[in-house]
Amino acid sequence: MEALCFRNSLLTLNGISNSYLSHHRLFTWYKGVIEDRPYAIKKFTESEFTAEREREVYNDIVLSARVSNHSCFLKLLGCSLEFPIPVMVFEYPENGVLNEPRGCVEGTLLPWNVRLRIATEVAIAVTYLHTAFPRIIIHIDVKQTNVFLDKNWNAKLSDFTFSVTLPEGKSWIKDEVMGSLGYIDPVYIMMGLVTQYTDVFSFGIFMLVLLMGRQPIMDGPKFTYLLVYVKDLRERGEHVEFGGGSNDMRPGQMKMFLDLALRCCEKRHEDRPKMITVAKEIKLIERSLDC
Repeated sequence: MEALCFRNSLLTLNGISNSYLSHHRLFTWYKGVIEDRPYAIKKFTESEFTAEREREVYNDIVLSARVSNHSCFLKLLGCSLEFPIPVMVFEYPENGVLNEPRGCVEGTLLPWNVRLRIATEVAIAVTYLHTAFPRIIIHIDVKQTNVFLDKNWNAKLSDFTFSVTLPEGKSWIKDEVMGSLGYIDPVYIMMGLVTQYTDVFSFGIFMLVLLMGRQPIMDGPKFTYLLVYVKDLRERGEHVEFGGGSNDMRPGQMKMFLDLALRCCEKRHEDRPKMITVAKEIKLIERSLDC
């Protein structure tokens, strides 16, 4: 990772608080311009991080640097250590974050072929984490707001704040439950068990969000998980409504995509496919003919 000095530009963040790309409880993504070049700047919320929790920030830095040469991750260019908590500087994603109103949730949906390609690219990214290193990396927080889109609408996965690196030769570990409500594997919640299938479940929810254009926790008079809603429709033999305009419907592909998403969200780990299988199956769906 190139060690770049961003000090003077980063100090102006307090004056451009409205130039943010995405806001989370733990951090905010800003658009910064340094020497006429745009960057994505990730600034952590200092009040949320005790001395013990600062290791999550360094976890994010280390793992972001490790995967930065892979095209399916947002590239980390450098960071500044001249703040109480380091500030990270990434390549700038011209089409922002995959979130409302840009692409997949309760706004104008991206075309189905773009959403399908995004699913493929994020699946490839998660597969890389699970297979490319001697110690398996579990992302933990695969969701739409951790995916950015470049000028060609290519997906870039980000944020390793909660990620877990398993001991070498091990396929699971017990750890504190972290992640985002609606995306967290129930086995992880109940047992604290982190495995590859923790990410598979989250990715299955991500697929449902892409397919249907709904939040993982649905608004309404009753608190309803998107997964529970879809399974209930299927059990009653009712139609699952896919997101998108009438000219953008690809019912065959969408049905296969839905079936795969639900397999990813099976209750038992052993009933879920591995991410490498998921990535291959989405590619096959992409290549399938539909009308």
